[in-house]
Amino acid sequence: MALDGRDKVFLGAAALLALGVISGGYLLGDGLKRAKAADRSVTVRGLSEKDVTADLATWSISYSATGFDLPGVRAEIDNNTRELQAYFKSLGFRPDDLKPVGAGVNQYLNNGVNTITITQRMLLRTTDIARAQKAVAQQFDLVRRGVTLQEGSGMRYSFTKLNDVKPQMVAAATKDARAAAEQFAKDSGADVGGIKSATQGYFSIDARDGEGGDGGSDTPYKKVRVVTTVDFYLK
Repeated sequence: MALDGRDKVFLGAAALLALGVISGGYLLGDGLKRAKAADRSVTVRGLSEKDVTADLATWSISYSATGFDLPGVRAEIDNNTRELQAYFKSLGFRPDDLKPVGAGVNQYLNNGVNTITITQRMLLRTTDIARAQKAVAQQFDLVRRGVTLQEGSGMRYSFTKLNDVKPQMVAAATKDARAAAEQFAKDSGADVGGIKSATQGYFSIDARDGEGGDGGSDTPYKKVRVVTTVDFYLK
């Protein structure tokens, strides 16, 4: 049976529609496959550690004198201050390395007797770490000089150059994370692609090898540590 013009147009349109459906289905399926592949990823953590030495030492020094008249107590405090300055001078510190940071006077009645206590606070601040360690090691010499330090007087060591080591440590942590991702990918028969997302953890500065008893502040030998979390694409 011969087809008229309208039938031919209808069949042509139907053929084009069927071809479009087939092509669309293929493209949709291929797109879903590629989207699924692009969504494959692995999240790993990378660690970077670096041993550093403190570059700043601060010693908060408190000492006091007690008596029954203000001039006598002040004279004792002044003498202790001179002995303290002489001690640090003998170790090679500069005069401006040691500065007064405050003082306090307390008066009270002890069995009806007026008693006066003066507390003097000094701060040693230096970047000479070796000299600071020597001062701490020989601090009993202050006792011989008649200066008794109050509890809480201690040297604190700080590492202030964290920004100088941050870039290479983040790079090292990211490299460590990629090594872990590559091992995971090898075990699962995949390859590691680019970074999908990354989060830098906090930098911590602690005592090296368990040294120090006050969070690592009383030792100049530190360990800087950072952990990064990286999400890598798998392909």
